[in-house]
Amino acid sequence: MAGYDYVVVGAGTAGCVLAARLSEDPAARVLLLEAGGASVPEAVSVPSVWLSLQGTAVDWADVSAVQASTCDTVPLPRGRTLGGSSAINAMVFTRGHRSSYDAWTAGGAEGWGYDDLLPYLRRTESAPGRDPALRGTSGPLTVAPAPERHPLAAAGLRAAYEVGAPAADDINSGEEEGFGWADLNIVDGRRQSAADAYLIPVIGRSNLDVVTGALAHRVRVEGGRCTGVTFSLGDEIHTADCDGEVVLCAGTAGSAHLLMLSGIGPADHLRTRGVEVVLDLPGVGANLHDHPRSTVVVGSPRPVPPGVNNHAEVIGLIASALSPGTPDLQFQVLDVPYHSPGLPPSLPVPGQAYSVAFGAMTPRSRGSLRLRDGEPGGRIRFDPNYYGDPHDVATMAEGLRIAREIAGADALAPWRAAEVLPGPDRDLGDVDAVRTYLYNSLRTYSHHVGTCRMGTAGEAVVDPELRVRGVERLRVADASVMPSVVSANPNATVYAIAERAADLLDGRGGGRMA
Repeated sequence: MAGYDYVVVGAGTAGCVLAARLSEDPAARVLLLEAGGASVPEAVSVPSVWLSLQGTAVDWADVSAVQASTCDTVPLPRGRTLGGSSAINAMVFTRGHRSSYDAWTAGGAEGWGYDDLLPYLRRTESAPGRDPALRGTSGPLTVAPAPERHPLAAAGLRAAYEVGAPAADDINSGEEEGFGWADLNIVDGRRQSAADAYLIPVIGRSNLDVVTGALAHRVRVEGGRCTGVTFSLGDEIHTADCDGEVVLCAGTAGSAHLLMLSGIGPADHLRTRGVEVVLDLPGVGANLHDHPRSTVVVGSPRPVPPGVNNHAEVIGLIASALSPGTPDLQFQVLDVPYHSPGLPPSLPVPGQAYSVAFGAMTPRSRGSLRLRDGEPGGRIRFDPNYYGDPHDVATMAEGLRIAREIAGADALAPWRAAEVLPGPDRDLGDVDAVRTYLYNSLRTYSHHVGTCRMGTAGEAVVDPELRVRGVERLRVADASVMPSVVSANPNATVYAIAERAADLLDGRGGGRMA
């Protein structure tokens, strides 16, 4: 396999975008490698069953290291199929507030503030009825609120307004705080993944090769330059030679994992795992973090109608008293009793409960990703260090208070029998009790970012042009490059990162703007 101009590793959100954009040039030969299989289960397209996809063949199905705060592991789903995590996620398409992008530039990612990224955010989408100065009009993704809205979600939105939350006309504008209807990656009642929107329409191009079932072993580096990728198909080992650039789009776990398997990472750690060091780059695998999440679960005196969308049609983004001017709490009203597997509620009647979820959007806790062994396809030690910084506990405590207010508002009275979690008899009158509930009820978003952080100094892994520092012709373009997680579900931002990466690779600047 020789003569490729671009080799893209990972056919998730970013990989699908890059394969489609780079192969627009008929003179460029593009190879896309994906570890998952070629077939995608029908369940992937059915929005309401997304939770059932976790732990199946389309999920790497990792679990975290035992967390110091909770003394337990946390499931870490990530997509292993065409479309990657966009094929198994909850289909909420939200941008962060501009403050969370501007934090990137403050941290050394020059040229990646909100105004810099806005053209690429717009390029990804077609958002009917939104402000075209801020939202896209002709991008591959069709995004909009649910056309048929769940009555419980509507009541939850009224409840948020009742307790004083502001209304947001378009939470994706990057300018607003408040509660409103979330844009979803659902079109005509079916999921629209990155593969659906970007890859499948162009998969017949003669200059684009898509190889599934391809497990990447390492990137090849010769004389400080990346020359290709070694991968396996079953028991057969192959090498794809690249005359241009290799781009890692394997996600926050996969890209850092592959760099370390290739000898690029913290030298002392690599030696302990029997990996020959090619480049001592200490930041690989550092800066791992995620949005911690919890819920208030409420029993209903009547059946909650089955959700036909994604169970999370309403979203809120507000600034707590701990973070004035910078939104740091997200809320969702869910039409299902969503809770930590380790804290099952005693529901009065099955099918008669719902949740108000809350999460800290600007977490300060940082963890790491490390190798358990030096084998391709081996397991990783994935430690997000949830609640490692007490500031995150304080933020979540404020979220719990607000979520209980929303759940107790008059607008939800027809749907409210009694609070199931934390429970009406649960004493949350002191800091220790609140902390205990937050630890026991941890159910994360799986919004992992940061293991190949972007910047120019310190533990930065890639520079602001997404080039791996110290290796020529090797870049990373996925959620792993985010210096800090955005104040939203990050998939919309990953699309934009990949769109910008395509321009950086072929030098066309903003030339593709629709």
